[in-house]
Amino acid sequence: MTGTDNAVADDALYVLTAVLLTPAQFPSVLGDDYPAACAALGLDPYATGYGLVMGQDGDGARWTVVIDDVSLVAVAIASWDCGMEYDLSPDEHSVVRALPGWPLAVAVAAPGLAAPHDPAPDPGADGGELPPLAPPDPDAWGPAQRRLGADAVASQWADWREQINDETALPAKGDAVPDETTGDVEASGADDADAEARTEDTESPDPDSTGREGVVPEGADSAPSGTHPGVRRALAEARAYVDDPPPPGRVRSSFAPGDARTIRADGPGWSMVARTDDMAFLLLDEMPGEILPVRRGTALPGLLKALDTLAVRPS
Repeated sequence: MTGTDNAVADDALYVLTAVLLTPAQFPSVLGDDYPAACAALGLDPYATGYGLVMGQDGDGARWTVVIDDVSLVAVAIASWDCGMEYDLSPDEHSVVRALPGWPLAVAVAAPGLAAPHDPAPDPGADGGELPPLAPPDPDAWGPAQRRLGADAVASQWADWREQINDETALPAKGDAVPDETTGDVEASGADDADAEARTEDTESPDPDSTGREGVVPEGADSAPSGTHPGVRRALAEARAYVDDPPPPGRVRSSFAPGDARTIRADGPGWSMVARTDDMAFLLLDEMPGEILPVRRGTALPGLLKALDTLAVRPS
């Protein structure tokens, strides 16, 4: 298998896994939205999207092969999720690009090959090639880890939700807000697009239970008590999306039990995961490893409904 910019050694790829790169479903580690994720890989953000096939070449080197046969990758992923075998063998004409490295941590390796490693630089390259892709450092905190953390909360919603007391989670602006000095409840202005915040301490699920490295750093916890301006800013920016829709993929809607939807939204320095029939969780760049619960109350349902209306959905 070959690419337009790089060649996979021995013209063969031993496929280990694959993910979709579409407006509705893409690796959050790559960016806040679909165009940003494509730009991270040097791709044009075509509406039909791509499939990312990750594997090793004959020398054991890591490669991510971008193909335009999205349906093929979707069928393979669905088969694997059901525990069925599926031979993912893209036609060479569907290959858009072959990139060295993997953007995500892959826990398996091809049998009989050298341990996964970055391929040697192409001696014929003109210096414009991307450095090898690599997953984010699990011991650091930044936008990539924050987005992966939100993905982990979405995939472990029940584990996080059962820890939260609705009375002490963060209220959205427009709801009653506990006064930090007296503990009394004050009515907040319904016309303000911010959120006053007061949280409870909760114990985080074991980060290893996610099955992925670098998703929620060890020691992650809910936010300390008090108001945080980052929460107000994040909810205000999420509300602003309703009037000024963001780039595709910045807000995504996916299946949830019952008639609900899971909302994933990102913005500069923040990520949100919520259920349309329940509450929300926020993660902020300025609060490493913290998971901040936002009470459903009376203000949040309308915001989540509006976000679901403008969100892209898997086809």
